[in-house]
Amino acid sequence: MDLPEFAIIIPARYASTRYPGKPLVPLRGCDGEAKTLIRRSWECAMSVEGAKGVWVATDDERIREEVLGFGGQVVMTEESCANGTERCADAIAKLGDVAEVIVNLQGDAPLSPAFVVHDLVRRLAQDTEAAMATPGVRCSRSVYRHLAEDAAQGRVGGTTVVCNSAGRALYFSKRLLPYLPAAEAEREYPPINLHLGLYAYRPDALRLYSAAPVSELEQLEGLEQLRFLDIGQAVAVVHLDPLAWDSIELNNPSDVEVIERILKQRDIA
Repeated sequence: MDLPEFAIIIPARYASTRYPGKPLVPLRGCDGEAKTLIRRSWECAMSVEGAKGVWVATDDERIREEVLGFGGQVVMTEESCANGTERCADAIAKLGDVAEVIVNLQGDAPLSPAFVVHDLVRRLAQDTEAAMATPGVRCSRSVYRHLAEDAAQGRVGGTTVVCNSAGRALYFSKRLLPYLPAAEAEREYPPINLHLGLYAYRPDALRLYSAAPVSELEQLEGLEQLRFLDIGQAVAVVHLDPLAWDSIELNNPSDVEVIERILKQRDIA
């Protein structure tokens, strides 16, 4: 099956509630060179074959200057965008329908596996009733412990997703779902699916999303994708086997050391 045309947008904002300025946080690779989070996210996006284009969508001049400085493309979006999905919708309103599928590679997930983009685009082409496709990866014991430790310390380390038997999302949460008995939590791969910060949308679904009201669950969880579920739109989940590395997002200052260690382990400069 031929893939539909797709473009990648990386939404990035400076005024993050939990970690202000994180797109410009330096992360050292295996060679000791520091690159900003947004540059590493850009390099991840550029490694995906076949994209019609890659843009960083932001409302912040500091991020714009950083992206232009390393040769990236920027689309300036409205400051009123409440989340990355709204920013993607605003970006295509300004760029036009640049592709049949718009991929949102979140700017705080530099360890996202680039190969998943093709899987998402393919799943969206196959599941014609889905508004969006997004990945869930089975947690390793070390990822589970990282998330559980963050939760115990009152931090948010990541998002989990639970699905029905058809591979559609039932719910996303910043809590560890489902509840696990102690024995299950000690398995090499506990039955928890970590949601990765990648989305593939149809342009019409982005327009529908941006016109819909913010849902209560979206506000409580701080998870933009819950708006799709609230308005009755199907969200397809691409299930991934456990990755060879821990795909940690940069959500807290304490994540910097963890991500830098993984960059070194994966020999990423």
